[in-house]
Amino acid sequence: MHSIRSVRRMPLAGLTRPSTRRMPLACAAAVALAAGMLGAAPAHSAVTAAGADLPFTSVEAESATSTGTKIGPDYTQGTLASEASGRQAVRLTAGQRVEFTVPRAANAVNVSYSVPDGQSGTLDVYVNGTRLAKTLAVTSKYSYVDTSWIAGAKTHHLFDNARLLLGQSVQAGDKVAFQATSTQVTVDVADFEQVAGAAAQPAGSVSVTSKGADPSGQGDSTQAFRDAISAAQGGVVWIPPGDYRITSSLNGVQNVTLQGAGSWYSVVHTSRFIDQTSSSGGVHLKDFAVIGEVTERVDSNPDNFVNGSLGPGSSVSGMWIQHLKVGLWLTGNNDNLVVENNRILDTTADGLNLNGNARGVRVRNNFLRNNGDDALAMWSLYSPDTNSSFENNTITQPNLANGIAIYGGTDIAVKNNLVSDTNALGSGIAISNQKFLDPFSPLAGTITVDGNTLVRTGAMNPNWNHPMGALRVDSYDSAVNATVNITNTTITNSPYSALEFVSGGGHGYSTGNVTVSGASVQNTGTVVVQAEAQGAAKFSNVQATGVGSAGIYNCPYPSGSGTFNLTDGGGNSGWSSTWSDCSTWPQPGQGNPPPDPNANLAKGRPATATGSQDVYTPGKAVDGDANSYWESTNNAFPQALTIDLGSAQAVRRLVLKLPPSSAWGARTQTLSVLGSTDGSAYSTVVASAGYRFDPATGNTVTVTLPSSTSLRYLRLDVTANTGWPAGQFSEVEAYLTS
Repeated sequence: MHSIRSVRRMPLAGLTRPSTRRMPLACAAAVALAAGMLGAAPAHSAVTAAGADLPFTSVEAESATSTGTKIGPDYTQGTLASEASGRQAVRLTAGQRVEFTVPRAANAVNVSYSVPDGQSGTLDVYVNGTRLAKTLAVTSKYSYVDTSWIAGAKTHHLFDNARLLLGQSVQAGDKVAFQATSTQVTVDVADFEQVAGAAAQPAGSVSVTSKGADPSGQGDSTQAFRDAISAAQGGVVWIPPGDYRITSSLNGVQNVTLQGAGSWYSVVHTSRFIDQTSSSGGVHLKDFAVIGEVTERVDSNPDNFVNGSLGPGSSVSGMWIQHLKVGLWLTGNNDNLVVENNRILDTTADGLNLNGNARGVRVRNNFLRNNGDDALAMWSLYSPDTNSSFENNTITQPNLANGIAIYGGTDIAVKNNLVSDTNALGSGIAISNQKFLDPFSPLAGTITVDGNTLVRTGAMNPNWNHPMGALRVDSYDSAVNATVNITNTTITNSPYSALEFVSGGGHGYSTGNVTVSGASVQNTGTVVVQAEAQGAAKFSNVQATGVGSAGIYNCPYPSGSGTFNLTDGGGNSGWSSTWSDCSTWPQPGQGNPPPDPNANLAKGRPATATGSQDVYTPGKAVDGDANSYWESTNNAFPQALTIDLGSAQAVRRLVLKLPPSSAWGARTQTLSVLGSTDGSAYSTVVASAGYRFDPATGNTVTVTLPSSTSLRYLRLDVTANTGWPAGQFSEVEAYLTS
């Protein structure tokens, strides 16, 4: 799903990539990605490695030898490099090549590439300098997707994948090169794999060819598949090696296994494989490929591998799913479904979406690349997803949303996943109450986010005109009341912030009950914590290095909506500073600018009070509007208003205001000024005195503070008011100048 919110606040200027820094060895997955190589985690790991145990090893083109031109790094939405793995790739013109050093024994390769819109061609393939008779076909047919109805979208989905059995084995250290012929080709990454031989037909199974299926792909095999499924109830439908064409979707699939000889051998060509609203279950799909012909995104079309229900106790494993709108769009009863060991590539929308009513579903050890919306999503529409999990998946390059998104649901787990290179409108992981439609079931119970690694995730949101963090907790349409535990997280090279707490719909709903423990943050572009909603979180053992701007951005929106409280649970380091100016967004690598001596330090800052009357809440005293105001609980002196300035400041002058309208009669308020650096121990800065507010002189008073004043928390303690039995301020302004 995609995020939409009206533009607000000041736009962030163009991205400047932070200077290169040495990356600590946070985990095997992060190190491998930084080195331009991704595969299985090393043995003897002290902790569970993030991501899937993959049968291939990926090598980045920019780390290979090439006569072409490197592009990137770039994080700008709509550019080719911004959608590339590692935000870099190699562009080849005719006659230019990129040569990979093979990282492992292999007999097959898959290449992620891009060609200009409207063009197709081939890559010549060389092994140790010898050109193969086989070529690798490349095309723009499945790329350059436009979704004008999605706010903030640009032409995207710029890469595609093509695979080839080499016809021979290569060993670690051998050279495999790809050379452009007549068409410009940008090569992103190559996956090297040792593919096992084709599996044999299981005894007692019903082969689709025995029912007339054509393995050449010329004939229509739809009816043969249906007849085989009908004949094999309670058993196995066998899909032998070959290419099979299905022209309409299968339904009524239940109590049967569909099994192929392996996803490199048994290939079904269709854009709609299974489409059914219900099933008695016991459906098992394994070890074949389904490759579609979806070239655009039409959300009303069921152009999916599975659309609807497989029924309880089903499984999907060992599949290669490509060129569809969605891999699995799951509705109805899919209780205890297991989706594991699959590859879901080049979908124009989600890779997998549990679209409500998912109970006990396990999605694990899958690889997803180049998905056109959320790669993995749970969306609790109509009824909640419950007790379901995304575990040990590897996700790269979702190009119009999040790597993993949890939209509502009860007792959900997101564990040990590796997510890299998110693009526009998305975070690496989003925990959200964005509902999109009703009826929606918000987050409830315990949401567990544990052991995940996020690399180069988070993006500029063009609808917000400011960035989304690598990991986002979002009270978009309602408060987050679930317990959210975020533990053992590694966030590396986020172009913007690491952890974001936001109410994305702009309503200011709370994000509370959050615990962040055991996080490692390296080389984040702007801040470690981007707090834009009221709420609270406890942080323990969160350690950061290479912070681009400041540790904390704490500016809840809308201004005056409430306070976000950060509780220090101990063991935190490297991110204690606070961004000083809520009217601007930090730019990556900018550093915290020196304070403007003429700036109102209190504007937009979190404000709290001992009490409020009706709608006259504390935030109205710092919203920059002199016509709105805070009013304390009536007839209950003393009353106090407290403002968190974000960091200790040498405040020298306060300007206190009431609405300038002559309808406000003159009055005297008796008050004292107190200050604190930690929010708990307060001392008196200015003793109690009476201050006269008179509309004839603007209803404004100035309070001068001692030259030794240094405070983060500013408190006004009001004990009397001759005009109304309550404390009242329309604006409290704090300045460094006297």
